[in-house]
Amino acid sequence: MTTAQPLDVQPTPLALLLLGREADPRSERGVECPGDLPSPSDPDLVARARAAKERLGDRVFVLGHHYQRDEVIQFADVTGDSFKLARDAAARPEAEYIVFCGVHFMAESADILTTDAQAVVLPDLAAGCSMADMATAEQVAECWDVLTEAGVADQVVPVSYMNSSADIKAFTGKHGGTICTSSNAKRALEWAFEQGEKILFLPDQHLGRNTAVRDMGMSLEDCVLYNPHKPNGGLTAEQLRNAKMILWRGHCSVHGRFSVESVEDVRARMPGVNVLVHPECKHEVVAAADYVGSTEYIIKALEAAPRGSKWAIGTELNLVRRLANRFASEDKEIVFLDKTVCFCSTMNRIDLPHLVWTLESLADGKLVNRIEVDPETEKYAKLALERMLALP
Repeated sequence: MTTAQPLDVQPTPLALLLLGREADPRSERGVECPGDLPSPSDPDLVARARAAKERLGDRVFVLGHHYQRDEVIQFADVTGDSFKLARDAAARPEAEYIVFCGVHFMAESADILTTDAQAVVLPDLAAGCSMADMATAEQVAECWDVLTEAGVADQVVPVSYMNSSADIKAFTGKHGGTICTSSNAKRALEWAFEQGEKILFLPDQHLGRNTAVRDMGMSLEDCVLYNPHKPNGGLTAEQLRNAKMILWRGHCSVHGRFSVESVEDVRARMPGVNVLVHPECKHEVVAAADYVGSTEYIIKALEAAPRGSKWAIGTELNLVRRLANRFASEDKEIVFLDKTVCFCSTMNRIDLPHLVWTLESLADGKLVNRIEVDPETEKYAKLALERMLALP
């Protein structure tokens, strides 16, 4: 009998990246996160974060995205969605440090909108966004070449979702397009159709499709899906000429998990439930829901909901749990739409040890994890953002 030899298994670069031990310099997430983090079991983490924040005083402004865990949110000076937070940062020019408890593209937007004297800091540089990573500058440039060869590029106006990298925002600005949020996507599309005959919507196919079909009365046949991993996006020149909406094949890994079966199941378990979902969900899920809206819309809808009402929410679990706890005293029953736990894994990389390390480093005079957008990219990305701000 032969003795089995031990396998020399080496972790792949992707495995190391997912473990937080390496970084992908070509990805939206950026570069390595240096330094030793305090232990997550340290019972003094809350006190240490509070002490470091007090030492910094008005020099630091902490932003907390709605999807952050409660242990981090408690230290946020303001909470909100990505664009609201970036604007809040711009409104605090006296703050030397902007600590963005969110993901990489959000910190980029804050850097674009704040002054050169301010430093935007991301507690963990591996906190990226899978959706934003689904559209790289090289892929989008190749897509534009495909549109040019099909003879339609001069008819196309790019509209990019806020959940995109600074490179994609800059591409949008260079090509006469605008940025949108989940709240103003309809207005952005209406503006774009005044500028051209077709829209290239980046990078979330579901928000683009739902806005075009549900909010603007287009048909599914008006939309085509551009797949950057296929030659010519998997589309013919005729398909591109006939389409009104050219949707990028990207999606949110959290919202994309919800299904029609999830909706049917919760209706069976909770008679009279109101199903409220984010427009990043699939089109069939949005069609099956009672209400559809952005994160801010979801919060306001629950604030206005009558006592004793029942709600199933299709968005990130941290926010749903926070809302369920907030409105429990009003007998509002709020549950997560899916039975499967569904956190945003990259958003959850911003934990209390990373925040403590960041605040203590800044308080000690050491600038860490600064997010900087180069001047050329910032110029065109800001142009696209300013077009959005000018929308009626």
